[in-house]
Amino acid sequence: MKPFLYTIVILFCDTGLFAQQHYICIPASSPVKIDGILNDEAWQKAQWTNDFVDITGSPSLTPKFKTRAKMIWDDQYLYIAAELEEPAVSAHYKNRDDLLFKENDFEVFIDPDGDANDYYELEINALNTVMDLYLSKPYRSGGKALINWDAKGMKTAVHVSGTLNKPGDKDQGWTVEMAIPYSALSFMDNSVKPSNGSIWRMNFLRVEWDQEIKDGQYTILKKPEHNWSWSPQGIVNMHLPERWGYVKFTTEASDTSFQLPASIKEEQVLWQVFIKEMMYRWQHQRFAQLAELELPDQPYKITLEATTIQFEATINNLSVNQDGRLIRK
Repeated sequence: MKPFLYTIVILFCDTGLFAQQHYICIPASSPVKIDGILNDEAWQKAQWTNDFVDITGSPSLTPKFKTRAKMIWDDQYLYIAAELEEPAVSAHYKNRDDLLFKENDFEVFIDPDGDANDYYELEINALNTVMDLYLSKPYRSGGKALINWDAKGMKTAVHVSGTLNKPGDKDQGWTVEMAIPYSALSFMDNSVKPSNGSIWRMNFLRVEWDQEIKDGQYTILKKPEHNWSWSPQGIVNMHLPERWGYVKFTTEASDTSFQLPASIKEEQVLWQVFIKEMMYRWQHQRFAQLAELELPDQPYKITLEATTIQFEATINNLSVNQDGRLIRK
């Protein structure tokens, strides 16, 4: 791994975990028509998430427009709906895998097994253009986005309450509807499917740019870029999957119970080890042995195996390695 990646780790990761949101994903009670209009009976019992907040979680950076989402599921699809308040709805990118984050968009991040590796990013704009990609590991660990990966079979639709790309009037906003087949969430034929009680790590992001009217058209201003997320990351970086929210799948529409994984405390300690190991190797060109990390006091016995180029730290049946992969044994 190149030294600048460790610099990124130091700048954009700290040794704690930000408080994550959770959501109870209930079953779809009837078929869902993917048209961007959220009037299907199946959506009525699904709860909205909290309104999105600034990605940093800072209470002083209140989003100027409301954003929220909801989810339901069945045997074939995970359904996602989003509602984005916007007085000036605009979108210009029309081709699959255009860099949608360079204009206003809505983004979904999914890590089905919660290992902080092998995750998916799906983006959509108000023209219903899609950008989708897969990462085997986060950028901080040398991961590269595979933009040529496609979420095959995914259905998407957008409905604009107002007029798209028409300066001079006031719009209400736009809504997104997505049906993501579990078969699409696969790489090398390693697909996953939730069952009752499954917990996935997920997050949502809205990228919003200030605009001006120039020559009768909306023009994106290069700064500032606003990032509003469902579960705050603590910093401006969505590619820290261990900070995403928790989504629990249930077969009971009345189920409102949620508990964090029993291993959450062990996970937090292991992420501290991970960050310290990244910093140590950036400084010394090798990974540290346990005594060299100078960890704060904690109640767990940590086993650490480290070489120059790799390490694995273990607490009970849980480990983390140099890629930031959380391994449940």
